Amino acid sequence: MKILVCGSIGYGGVERIRNIQTLLRNEGITVIDQISEEGMDYSDIKDFRDKPDIAAKIVEHDLKFVEKSDVIVVVSNGPSYGTAIEMYTAKQSGKKVVTLCEDEVPTPWLIFLSSDIVKTKRDLINRLVAK
Repeated sequence: MKILVCGSIGYGGVERIRNIQTLLRNEGITVIDQISEEGMDYSDIKDFRDKPDIAAKIVEHDLKFVEKSDVIVVVSNGPSYGTAIEMYTAKQSGKKVVTLCEDEVPTPWLIFLSSDIVKTKRDLINRLVAK
């Protein structure tokens, strides 16, 4: 089973994604890493309006990784257009979407697009190992 960890890359979210990737790997879970490839950690870009080529490359790259994965783990650390699209794409493809949401869930979209929502990292590991 190949797990893809998604979440907001900007606003400091990339470190949370990396931490969850490491946590899952340490538990023996296979994680595919969409961020480590050159140019895919775009957390330093604050405005994509004048970067349509980079934007297209990132979107196409991320959607390929959704396709390659068996399960999507969503780190809910704030709104993210990209994460929402990745969740929707995964759900439409019949893939499991497990959302780690340690805080309140202020939107119905996370609930609708998630197969499962967990509150803690331990619950996340338990759900993934049980699948």
